[in-house]
Amino acid sequence: MPAPLPGRRPAYPLLLLLAAVLTASCATTRPGVDTGATSHPATTDLAPTSPSASSALTPTAAPSSTSAPPPQAPPAEARRVFPVRASNASYHPTHSIYPATDIFADCGAPVVAVTDGSVLEVSRVDRFDPGGPRGPFNGGLSVAVLGDDGVRYYGSHLTEVAAGLDPGVRVAAGQQLGTVGRTGNANNVCHLHFGISPPCPGKDGWWIRRGVVWPAPYLDAWRRGVNRSPAVEVADWQRRHGCPKEP
Repeated sequence: MPAPLPGRRPAYPLLLLLAAVLTASCATTRPGVDTGATSHPATTDLAPTSPSASSALTPTAAPSSTSAPPPQAPPAEARRVFPVRASNASYHPTHSIYPATDIFADCGAPVVAVTDGSVLEVSRVDRFDPGGPRGPFNGGLSVAVLGDDGVRYYGSHLTEVAAGLDPGVRVAAGQQLGTVGRTGNANNVCHLHFGISPPCPGKDGWWIRRGVVWPAPYLDAWRRGVNRSPAVEVADWQRRHGCPKEP
């Protein structure tokens, strides 16, 4: 630095004083001005102290108990089979004056359950009397099964009923119930009278049990291995007729 002129004081102390004043002025905080401070006084905004605040910021997995169950497959349709196990069985599409079918086969041919269900009624004694009332005992030896589909499947004129079959006993599709015969009013012809109807607990009668819908279309399907169900037709009949009294 050059030597000061004679008779004049150095200027740099005044410059230093001015610099100090400017520095102090810039360090003063003014509203709306970012001072460039690196510290944050409200640190609790970033570090919650309560569990509820923590859960609001940090997603957690839903409890396993609230998880949606896996989709379930629909229940399988009940299997149905032809009611007589015989290669030479035959039947007519119509029957007398009410809906039923006579299935002709050799006496002794197995009669089987059409579908899974429970035994509803069993007759092991032939009470038919040609001189008595026509109707209540026409079937001779018989078995009625209430299928799991809500349909009653009735077979009569049996030679015998399988042992162990009593009301409430479970049976499976294809399980033997008895054998083709000619008891009751079978007119001495070996055949199975086959009827389809709804159950009418407490109000039942032979005029319903013997059959209310035509079985032939279903027999045709079951013989071909097609699992056709009469449940809709039977339920529709019962909606329209209820459990009517003896005609």
